[in-house]
Amino acid sequence: EFFLVNFASTAEVAVPFTTNGAEIQNRLMYATTKGKTALLDAVYLALETMKDARNPHKALLIISDGGDNDSRYTETEVRRAVRETGMWIYAIGVYGSEAVTLPEEERGGPKLLMDLAEETGGRHFAVYKLAGLPAAAGKIALELRNQYLLGYRPNNVEPDGKFHKVQVKLVDAGNLQLSWRPGYYAPLP
Repeated sequence: EFFLVNFASTAEVAVPFTTNGAEIQNRLMYATTKGKTALLDAVYLALETMKDARNPHKALLIISDGGDNDSRYTETEVRRAVRETGMWIYAIGVYGSEAVTLPEEERGGPKLLMDLAEETGGRHFAVYKLAGLPAAAGKIALELRNQYLLGYRPNNVEPDGKFHKVQVKLVDAGNLQLSWRPGYYAPLP
């Protein structure tokens, strides 16, 4: 199942949950970019929308330059919400290929997208020409179809509601791509 959130000055669910991928494609064909950018609001709205998903495994795909200049939610609020979800975030960062001076809110875009993806064990793919979008999307689809999921249960679970970091090391990764969530929230007492 899929849904689509469009964002400019505000974020809106443009296509509610559907199993028809063509419906999403058709809506994307007519998407325009104008005005300010409320990326963090869009991510927060997508996280809230995803709570109604029927499938247990969830992934959020963000296609953006990562700039934000009009969100009500702060980066800290969105990062906390992202950490609390059980979904992966994959980001395709669409960046210009020419060396231009970007507005301040767009300069941090690649880092924002990379950080959001890494918070969830997902990945960030940088694209410098629109022709690279299908290849990046194909890599994400392949990764989602070919994942192995390992669980972790700490020996000492303190019910403190705090974020606890996890470090993963792999001996002889070979040709494996390793990604993981950087930690978990312990339950509250």
